[in-house]
Amino acid sequence: MAFLKYRTSTIVVAGLIILALLGIFTKFTTNPAQFIQNIFVFAVIGLIIFFVVRKFSNSSPQKREQRAFLKAAKRSKKRLQHKGGETNIKGSALGTLSTLKKTKAKKKPPAHLTVIDGKKGKKKNRASF
Repeated sequence: MAFLKYRTSTIVVAGLIILALLGIFTKFTTNPAQFIQNIFVFAVIGLIIFFVVRKFSNSSPQKREQRAFLKAAKRSKKRLQHKGGETNIKGSALGTLSTLKKTKAKKKPPAHLTVIDGKKGKKKNRASF
């Protein structure tokens, strides 16, 4: 009567597990070579299914963003190498005169903004509305 406390689904799952273990044990005792071969075949099929699913589910948004980031990083690195060319370590660390001039020449001029003085001190006559 103790087994009546459990749900029927728990009893069914436990029965299936016991039958599976019994089947594995009898298969192993009657023909061990075929048992090992069957396990190997199941493992290979499982790996094939795993890699196929992984290949097709590889297009998640995070993976696409990561791929785009790596592509942009490669382009940036290539552009910087192309711009700089072959420079020695001492010259690139200290900076050459021409690169210092270029950076000063490329500096943006400050935006010329003017302040328009209005009638800030004068209060509105709100009663005229």
